[in-house]
Amino acid sequence: MVVKSLINWVNNFLWGNNILVVMLIGAALISTVASKFMQFRLFGTIVSILTKKEKKKNGISSLETFFLGTACRVGAGNIAGVVAAITVGGPGALFWMWIVALFGAATSFIEATLAVLYRDKIGENNYIGGTPWILKNRLKLGKVGIAYAVASILCYVGVTQVMANSITESIASAYSVDQKIVAAILTLIVAGIIFGRGKKDTIINTLNKIVPIMAILYLGVVIFVLVTNFSKIPSMLMNIFQMAFGVKEIFGGGIGIVVMQGVRRGLFSNEAGSGNSNYAAAVVDIDEPAKQGMVQCLGVFVDTLVVCSATAFVILLAGAEKISGVNGMMLKGRELSGMALFQESLKVHIGWIGIPFTVVVISFFSLSTILAVAYYGKNALTFISDKTIINILYQISIILMVYTGGIQQNFFVWSLADFGLGIMTVINITFLSPLIGEALDELKKYEIVLKKEKNMHL
Repeated sequence: MVVKSLINWVNNFLWGNNILVVMLIGAALISTVASKFMQFRLFGTIVSILTKKEKKKNGISSLETFFLGTACRVGAGNIAGVVAAITVGGPGALFWMWIVALFGAATSFIEATLAVLYRDKIGENNYIGGTPWILKNRLKLGKVGIAYAVASILCYVGVTQVMANSITESIASAYSVDQKIVAAILTLIVAGIIFGRGKKDTIINTLNKIVPIMAILYLGVVIFVLVTNFSKIPSMLMNIFQMAFGVKEIFGGGIGIVVMQGVRRGLFSNEAGSGNSNYAAAVVDIDEPAKQGMVQCLGVFVDTLVVCSATAFVILLAGAEKISGVNGMMLKGRELSGMALFQESLKVHIGWIGIPFTVVVISFFSLSTILAVAYYGKNALTFISDKTIINILYQISIILMVYTGGIQQNFFVWSLADFGLGIMTVINITFLSPLIGEALDELKKYEIVLKKEKNMHL
């Protein structure tokens, strides 16, 4: 009871007072200005990195770490979180999500570059690292690193249960199947992947397959929605911009709600500043830290500018409207919110197949997140103790959490995830901010390499 009260108090203090929002926005602005707006001026280079074939084949590639980071960022929250943002804050909230992603990408670059700089090497082509290693190897703050690792594990245990529940609830409600049966099947699938064997980590191998499939599935349908509603796109975009700065919202006192919903959901979704993706960034087999920083920078763009926007477009192009005094959004005369709003919006565009499609998308998104946090948590636990038995017990606990989360929703677990993420963010920003200059030095070095490569091709 005392632990529960403490966790709720910390969450109310950090999230309720928008302390984390201020810290994250501050870090994003400082990183952007200090890097001379690198995410904009080097955007072409950032995109091209993933299309280049890397010479090394034995270690983990940039593309694989991109899939790993994307798997953790892109989850059920990219649907449920976006629905919540525009339901409470209206279409204008999407604009502020875009702003957060554009500036937060620089934060992600800084922290990922530092993760590569101060990681540990294990074997010939394998690496391990993340914020705990930066704290230990660069700042000699091993105990703070342990605190960050513990917060990571608490967060991932919570996230695992939440994502498992998203899968089982969506399937059970759509097809009237016993939720326990779905939970048992999901548990077996996750256990098979986690304890599978292969030349490379089975989680990374699985995510290499899942992430491209879920992206093609989801974006394929969204492109269809955009093409079939092409004439409505200008008015939809106009509505988003008007409600982001609308006169009605300013004089009605609602502009603060619009901005904060967009900012908070954007920050929660792309995770820039929490240090979460540092676990993925550090394992790449690469010589230029700044190059990997750019890969994770691109992940922020994909998460918010592509996936979150796709969700919002599906709802807004279906004709859903935010009406004052209504808790949800009005669609065809009905007040809807949450997944029901998303499913009904899809039905407007693609008919009855909208419901099974939602189930498939939620399942892919949530499963990829479960696997990613299982991988991250394993690395975090390795920082605390390198004993194999402890790591095996952690993997077993993740599998148990998949089942328990799958059979019922536990709101305390949500609080646990928020608590862990909050502590991670405070530690990451507080201790890594003074190291921005070191990441920028790596950027300068890499820009020189890029110029030489460009001159060679002229």
